Amino acid sequence: MHKTDEPQGRFTALLPFLIFLIFYLGLSLCANDFYKVPMPVAFIIASAAAFLLETRKKLADKVELYAKGMGDTNIMIMCLVFILAGAFATVAKGMGAVDSAVVIARNLMPDNLLLSGLFLVSCFISLAIGTSCGTIATLTPIAVGLGTATGLPMELLIGAVVGGAMFGDNMSIISDTTIAASRTQGVAMRDKFLMNLRIALPAAIVTLLIYLITGRSSGEVTEAAAITGRDVLLILPYLSVLLCALLGLNVMAVLFFGLVMAVILGIVTGKFDIWGVLKLTGDGCLGMSETLIVALLAGGLLSMVRSSGGIRFLLDNVEKFIKSPRACECGVALFVTAVNLFTANNTVAIVIAGPVAKELSQKYTCSPRRIASILDTASCIVQGLIPYGAQILIAVGVTQSAGLKLSTLSLIGTMYYQMIMLVMLIVFILLPRKKSDNTCEAAWIDQNM
Repeated sequence: MHKTDEPQGRFTALLPFLIFLIFYLGLSLCANDFYKVPMPVAFIIASAAAFLLETRKKLADKVELYAKGMGDTNIMIMCLVFILAGAFATVAKGMGAVDSAVVIARNLMPDNLLLSGLFLVSCFISLAIGTSCGTIATLTPIAVGLGTATGLPMELLIGAVVGGAMFGDNMSIISDTTIAASRTQGVAMRDKFLMNLRIALPAAIVTLLIYLITGRSSGEVTEAAAITGRDVLLILPYLSVLLCALLGLNVMAVLFFGLVMAVILGIVTGKFDIWGVLKLTGDGCLGMSETLIVALLAGGLLSMVRSSGGIRFLLDNVEKFIKSPRACECGVALFVTAVNLFTANNTVAIVIAGPVAKELSQKYTCSPRRIASILDTASCIVQGLIPYGAQILIAVGVTQSAGLKLSTLSLIGTMYYQMIMLVMLIVFILLPRKKSDNTCEAAWIDQNM
């Protein structure tokens, strides 16, 4: 039975999503380049289709409905966090935190265990800076150099970098996927982080053991630069942000504190002056512009689709196969996986799938923390394996720019972490739940953000 204020489910209301997928995926495949079609343009086309297909409302009413979806509280708070995260990440990088993190991590790698060491370095850096793409772009040239010097298979080295990068993408509190998953389910980032540890940490440990066994090198490796006190000082913003987030502090306050710390350290160490700070902060905010635009357009489109009965139709049909909380979690994982396969963007997949997942979790009394973790984990698994995703495209592109040939298919075969994480996700869903997981009381973000 439907609530009286809910629209009747209609398949035609889902056509804007199908148009989005056909436009974005179809043109990208035709061009053989997933950067040819800007994501915001695809959402504009889909939104226009939603306006044309909704014939029961006046144009002014449709515009108002779309605008309300764009201005949804969840979307707005998500955008604010994106802005602060972008500013912090850019300023921290500008003051040398990324370079210092690489130096420290490289010194912690034993020369005869480079593969496992490279994986750990990638995990650490991506956890600190919150972006898998940035981590891959930073570490892939180092991996290429190590492979040339040691004779280790290049696919294994690049696979370790991408795997570690996806660990941080999934776990970092300043990652856009973490922000989106937490916000759409109404849970604190700390709770989502701790829940994710049950999946990501075992997967990382098993992956590390595989690399310890298979990744020994007998070649000579160029000695890394020595760690200095300056390096330790420059990574303090990353460490402080991670620690404060784990303590459950307001994430906006945490990011602002980290930003101020990075600014002060950058000025004190002479990395930039006040004008440099202003430019880096502005660049960081603007660097999130596409993500912000996509989030706003996705919110508006989702509002139109929901009002026309598309979400109701989807829920009615999905619920035919869902009879328990466990089945609900499986459905959420499969749904976000399917969306990610078509969009090749895990953040967009979470923004689209999140509201549907929330409705299902409330009906079947699933823990919001578990659902947030499943959304993020499933999307990161897919994103780290699809050959047309930004992560693998960057890794292959950087490797090829160094004059080396690297097969995308052979690279996917070395993505041990993502494959093991898939197994851990399945185990996580199938195992009996802890008593603390059975509550459906959400830790609403306004208490923690």
